[in-house]
Amino acid sequence: MIGAGHPLNIDGIGGGNQATNKVAILSRSNNKETDIDYLFAQVSVADQLVDFKPTCGNILSGVGPAAIEMGLMPTSFPVNKVRIKLVNTGALVETHVQTPGGNVCYGGDTDIDGVPGTTARIDLQFMDVVGSVTGHLLLTGNLKDCFDEGEVACLDVAMPIVIAKAESFGLSAHETVEQLENNTDFIARMQAIRSAAGVAMGMGDFSSSVTPKFALFAPANFGGMIAARYFMP
Repeated sequence: MIGAGHPLNIDGIGGGNQATNKVAILSRSNNKETDIDYLFAQVSVADQLVDFKPTCGNILSGVGPAAIEMGLMPTSFPVNKVRIKLVNTGALVETHVQTPGGNVCYGGDTDIDGVPGTTARIDLQFMDVVGSVTGHLLLTGNLKDCFDEGEVACLDVAMPIVIAKAESFGLSAHETVEQLENNTDFIARMQAIRSAAGVAMGMGDFSSSVTPKFALFAPANFGGMIAARYFMP
């Protein structure tokens, strides 16, 4: 369906980019604490591979509306609460969907930086996400680790991730996407650190998986406390 195996996903509905090659598989939950089971599939672009290890928050924002539209969830108004189990990680999420008159509302004035247009607000409350994949917050047992002379934190919060300070790579974390992607020295060092960290985290063979993921932290420039740049391998 996605068209994996071609860089443009030419015979499918994928977007030729890992960020848009995602699939949500929904069903009614058999757990009395949740309404909907959400199984996430990360589909490769160039290879016919599917990774079920991670989950996805972007797609998660559509699970509530989709479940209501598909008749998997009864409607209430003006807001529909949907309790979701993330099958990949076991985490629980409660989402609030705008349903005035009993119908899903998509139009609204909520905006997100980097996303064009505005839409209806969808709230996601994440619960039980610490150690959701491995059962441990600190996957190496340490608050900090050092790989390739780079200091990192190896955490499992919603999914396994390796976090480093941007300044340790000579970066500000406020570079453009193009500047980061074209910085071959940074990309090579990031991959080396991620590989070493993945082994130390006990992730097994993650050569065909997007986890552990990688992020850079720095002070925020325009509001907030932290600027985070997040990378999908």
